[in-house]
Amino acid sequence: GRGGGEAEMFFHIVLERNMQLHPRHFGPHLRDKLVAKLMKDVEGTCSGRHGFVVAITGVEDIGKGLIREGTGFVTFPVKYQCVVFRPFKGEILEAVVTMVNKVDFHSPSSQLCHVLSAWFTDLGCLLVLQMGFFAEAGPVQIFVSNHLIPDDMEFQSGDVPNYTTSDGSV
Repeated sequence: GRGGGEAEMFFHIVLERNMQLHPRHFGPHLRDKLVAKLMKDVEGTCSGRHGFVVAITGVEDIGKGLIREGTGFVTFPVKYQCVVFRPFKGEILEAVVTMVNKVDFHSPSSQLCHVLSAWFTDLGCLLVLQMGFFAEAGPVQIFVSNHLIPDDMEFQSGDVPNYTTSDGSV
């Protein structure tokens, strides 16, 4: 982490995963093929239980392969170490603001409208976000609605859109 509480959000943990491999990959480089597939399948993914998998740091154990009937594929239980990013409710994140906007998401001319509307519709959510800012904290993408921004801060348009207090101090 870059200091502050952010370091507490990174954890080094051991996870297990069953990896399927086609027989064509069997041979002297079997382990390398399994590890490469593991990295491709796992790094950059996110689960509610463990968080965002930043990187695999080591493979502890590869168990005996089990042939899957009718397919020829073999399943290997793999135990691996990885670094995960998992913020908790109430923790403070150091984030970088990437976009500040005052967008009417219901405006047909807004391309962002279509993307977000489709996304929220898929989630079955009610689209109530009108304006706010986007930010990134490590691998986490954040949207902060203007409803969560302090009342004494107002949206300022211009070359660099921002939210500023009336006296301009923040």
